[in-house]
Amino acid sequence: MNAMNTDAIIATEDLTIRFGGHAAVDQVSLEVKPFTLKSIIGPNGAGKTTFFNLLSGQYKPTGGKVFLKGKDITHLGAPMRCRLGLGRSFQLTNIFPLLTVLENVRLAIQARKGYGLNFWRHYLHFSACEDEAYQILKEVLLDEKWLYPANLLTHGEQRKLEMAILMALKPEILFLDEPTAGMSQEEVPAILEILERIKSKGDKTILLVEHKMDMIMNLSDSIAVLQDGRLIADSDPETIYRSKEVQEAYLGGGAKHE
Repeated sequence: MNAMNTDAIIATEDLTIRFGGHAAVDQVSLEVKPFTLKSIIGPNGAGKTTFFNLLSGQYKPTGGKVFLKGKDITHLGAPMRCRLGLGRSFQLTNIFPLLTVLENVRLAIQARKGYGLNFWRHYLHFSACEDEAYQILKEVLLDEKWLYPANLLTHGEQRKLEMAILMALKPEILFLDEPTAGMSQEEVPAILEILERIKSKGDKTILLVEHKMDMIMNLSDSIAVLQDGRLIADSDPETIYRSKEVQEAYLGGGAKHE
């Protein structure tokens, strides 16, 4: 592996992917510092989710490189990147709908510990996993619904559960792709509280795609802006908020939050 001299925990260098003649991500170079929350914003079709797919190993780039702690991981697929500490959530919930909330999280812990996804062995054989799962559910404000089948949760609660499953895998880097997607306005504050809790612990790096500008500005240490697959800005929230180029590209020419 080639090494990159940087103190970033994850970085890209001229990262590019083309679908036919279209560059969905076009020579993007950015860095994410350890234990910070960096947000990726941009209008629809800007390439945000595609960029996430390149970072997490879902897609292979046409060109450029991805570095983790200075080491080139461009050739590694998603499973190996997960083992190295990258955790990825998706816009759509990814849970076992007929299992209980606690069982969903317990199975993630079992997988992390190498016990396998044993659905049939009695849960008392995994009491330590049960205890850990319950503590994680408390962190995401779902402990009161630990016995509910997952399919009885509201959409917002299912997004919380997905975050709990991701946290159960104990990644160093959380990749969160629109964690409030599809939520009602009433459900969003709970997700904000969970993100604040995770960030305040200071032991995770968070990379976040999100359209809700108020949340981005309040939570982020830095913000990168994509437009038509290209990185047009990467700075602190205040600088991004005041950027005329960002306003024109993303905010419709005015510095109004969505």
